[in-house]
Amino acid sequence: MARSVSTRRKLITTLAAWAIGIAIFFPILWTILTSFKTEAAAIADPPVWFNFHWTLDNYVTVQERSNYFRHFMNSVIISGGSTLLGLIIAVPAAWSMAFVPAKRTKDVLMWMLSTKMLPPVGVLVPIYLLFRDLGLLDTRIGLVIVLTLINLPIIVWMLYTYFKEIPGEILEAARMDGASLRSEIIHVLTPMAIPGMASTVLLNIILAWNEAFWTLNLTAAKAAPLTAFIASYSSPEGLFYAKLSAASTMAIAPILIMGWFSQKQLVRGLTFGAVK
Repeated sequence: MARSVSTRRKLITTLAAWAIGIAIFFPILWTILTSFKTEAAAIADPPVWFNFHWTLDNYVTVQERSNYFRHFMNSVIISGGSTLLGLIIAVPAAWSMAFVPAKRTKDVLMWMLSTKMLPPVGVLVPIYLLFRDLGLLDTRIGLVIVLTLINLPIIVWMLYTYFKEIPGEILEAARMDGASLRSEIIHVLTPMAIPGMASTVLLNIILAWNEAFWTLNLTAAKAAPLTAFIASYSSPEGLFYAKLSAASTMAIAPILIMGWFSQKQLVRGLTFGAVK
């Protein structure tokens, strides 16, 4: 029998959830509001909330100065390419760990996850020198490779968790019907794991889209994504808060929209199994 919850407890829980939600969303709201202010209103003390002269000049200036759509396309190609490459590598790896485990499978999984704890700055110099020698600096393919390697442990862990939910008897039946390993993965396993793969894809796109450390250090102009687009508004002349807010709003808008429409899949991916 389900335990009953008092009305008072429901009210307190609801108010606490709204308070946490507002606290998390407030910086985004403030950034959006600031993007419509003049520079004078943006640095006003005390802060101006809604009673200010609304203007689109910051967005016009940002587009004229930085070519938003070029950076946007770089972000799309880099995040999409790293996600696709990560799936191609992670699906067979997660399959083998889920259905043909070895003695060291759990150790390998933990080792992969432990690489996420390594400070990126610790390997910046060797990766930078390697990319320089291979001609991958300031290229989309270079960022696709490095972001794939960075997010691959998360992709493997999430897919492994979903694959473990699939009964092994289904794959055994496919083998008895003559399915090859390739057919088993493509035609049996993958369709059954589509919800889990969708969550994995969405999360990886968000992680790659928001990655700033590597994009700022491995690009200059040609392959610069939206993270570099935002950083360009911090200059020796000072911080232009209104224009910086406009650039930030333009950079986060696509991912906010995608996250809003796919939030159920994202929540499932973030709270499921071994990665919750």
